[in-house]
Amino acid sequence: MTERIAKAAYDGIIKIGNLEIDCAVLEDGTRVVSERAFSRALGGKRGGAHWVRKRKLLDGAKLPVYLSANNLKPFIPKELEMALAEPILYVGTKGGRANGVRAELIPQILDVWLNARDVLIESQRHFVIRAEILMRGLAHVGIIALVDEATGYQYVRAREALEKILERFIAKELFKWVKTFPDEFYERLFGLKGWKFNPVSVKKPMVVGRLTNNLVYERLAPGVLGELRRLNPKTEKGTRLHRHHQWLTRDMGHPRLREHLASLIALMRASANWNDFWRLVQRALPKYGDLPLIEYGEQKTKEKQKELPSLSIEES
Repeated sequence: MTERIAKAAYDGIIKIGNLEIDCAVLEDGTRVVSERAFSRALGGKRGGAHWVRKRKLLDGAKLPVYLSANNLKPFIPKELEMALAEPILYVGTKGGRANGVRAELIPQILDVWLNARDVLIESQRHFVIRAEILMRGLAHVGIIALVDEATGYQYVRAREALEKILERFIAKELFKWVKTFPDEFYERLFGLKGWKFNPVSVKKPMVVGRLTNNLVYERLAPGVLGELRRLNPKTEKGTRLHRHHQWLTRDMGHPRLREHLASLIALMRASANWNDFWRLVQRALPKYGDLPLIEYGEQKTKEKQKELPSLSIEES
């Protein structure tokens, strides 16, 4: 049996931040996006043999790789499963084959990840973050498109207008999730304190938060920690909705934070133990309003050592 291959009447690229998603309108009017490009936008990194649809449900229906995880199956509606059972193979206007996903199915696919967020494992966390950002971005652009269509402005609007709106929105939202604190910062912090470090876990004891405030935000610039606490208050459960660094400005706050973290890591590398590190921090990066640590002979050094914090991980 000959495989049916559709032809694209129009095709292009949707730009979202630094991501590019191939899309097309087929000769019969079907709107599709490239399955592979969409998977990358969700955060998938696999390619090659992994793109062979070898994962199957019990009844034999096939699913694309970005929905093939076992813990997603209870959240996939039967209608969506059937719609995705076979991709739309098409040829672009300039040649080249691709597997397409019907554009109208994208929100349903994102819903699967959002509905499954409570059962996801750590390695899947970035998928649900991307799904939420994409869903919000599509809704944001969708209402603009509806207004433009109702008023007739769609015929005046520049071709790239919606794409640029989506790109700016997604770039802004993605920035909130940029990893700012290097793993080495916490790995060395735990090592100096003699604690076991788990690079996979994103949850850290409360005492680590207090140390981070002391070492980072109270030494970053005058009044920073107080303002961050005001902008990012604790909820009734005692947690914060966001991480403090998400409130820092891109042009000044984040570059300064990266510089400060690099300095702290350098001091950690040069320290044999926690007391050595603390002494270096007090001297090189004192809190604003504090005087740098100045030692006068052996006796003064011993007196200062008595003042060093001895927080334990159980204090959380």
